[in-house]
Amino acid sequence: MSINGVFDCIVIGAGVQGSFAAYQLAKKNKKTLLLEQFVLPHTRGSSHGQTRIIRKAYEQDFYTRMMEECYELWAQLEREAGVELYRKTGLLVMGPEKSENYQLFKNTLQKNKVPTVILTRDNFSKHIPNVNLAEGHGALVDESAGVLYADRALKTVQGLFQKLGGVIRDKEEVTEIKPGPFVTVSTSAHVYRAKSVVITAGPWANRLLVQTGLQLPLEVIKINVCYWKEKVPGSYNLKRHFPGFLLTESEESKEHVYGLPSNEYPGMMKICLHTGSKTDPDKRDQQTDRSDIDILQRCVTRTFPGLLPEPAVVETCMYTLTPDRHFVLDYHPTYSNIVIGAGFSGHGFKFGPLIGKLLCELILGEVPSHDLSPFQIRRFQANTKSSL
Repeated sequence: MSINGVFDCIVIGAGVQGSFAAYQLAKKNKKTLLLEQFVLPHTRGSSHGQTRIIRKAYEQDFYTRMMEECYELWAQLEREAGVELYRKTGLLVMGPEKSENYQLFKNTLQKNKVPTVILTRDNFSKHIPNVNLAEGHGALVDESAGVLYADRALKTVQGLFQKLGGVIRDKEEVTEIKPGPFVTVSTSAHVYRAKSVVITAGPWANRLLVQTGLQLPLEVIKINVCYWKEKVPGSYNLKRHFPGFLLTESEESKEHVYGLPSNEYPGMMKICLHTGSKTDPDKRDQQTDRSDIDILQRCVTRTFPGLLPEPAVVETCMYTLTPDRHFVLDYHPTYSNIVIGAGFSGHGFKFGPLIGKLLCELILGEVPSHDLSPFQIRRFQANTKSSL
């Protein structure tokens, strides 16, 4: 096959969303090219790392409903590849009992009949050892939740895409996109043409969209991914099915704190603040703000007495945020053969298989299998710049 030939679709960005979109297109027998600017696998974007939390616990109904299908699609992928990608551990949700946030999590789970255990102050320590429940806080466990093996999932879906005849070209940075009935995509190595294009470029999305006359209100932030050592090995252990957790707010911060037993570093817990400092994706290593780590140290000291209160390992990740923290899954406002998946706001990985399916449906002109109104570009209106 001529690599410089014409494709049915080019997907730009081989993170979790782009890889699943490419895989879905290849399943529909579309000649698909998946482009990635870095050498695969890499740690420069938002999809790397060994683990991610998967959960139905959300404040919004539509995410909880979407997760129903996500679990099925993850299980289907496991069967297809013969690889374990998910481990059920449950997710502990804690927060001020009377707060709107905590109540939204609780109500959404109950309304959607998700298996949930409501914990009381009396039985909390019996169910959840080595964790202090703050005064006035409620606690519940989303029993369906667990851990996704992220790196393994990415490698698996890319492998299946290639088995279906899909082409991956890494180390090819996109330098130009020329819209038209056939979209021309120039990279650092080649020029390609395709009937349609999917842009899933994470923190680099706006740099590509500007070439199509569009700018979305996206903000890129750098997250410090912190690993905290156990005082007694095995206290917070994945093998013992110690749950991941989500603290809806704390004395230290209104932002979520989340964590899970570390697969990457045995004897540690991965605990992060769900926010960070604004950054340039190509200069993120120059961003050295540690204010989130200071908040986490106080939170860990108070909530996890079995952990040393200083992170042993600090890695980095990036979030691409929208103003409302909901995704962008939509057609380009001017070019219907360009579809955009962006702004996954630090909670998109678990939705990967479904987002891939939805982007594929959009590009093929099919009716989307879920209501995409929360994810449409027009919700930004004044914040969306078009130069065309």
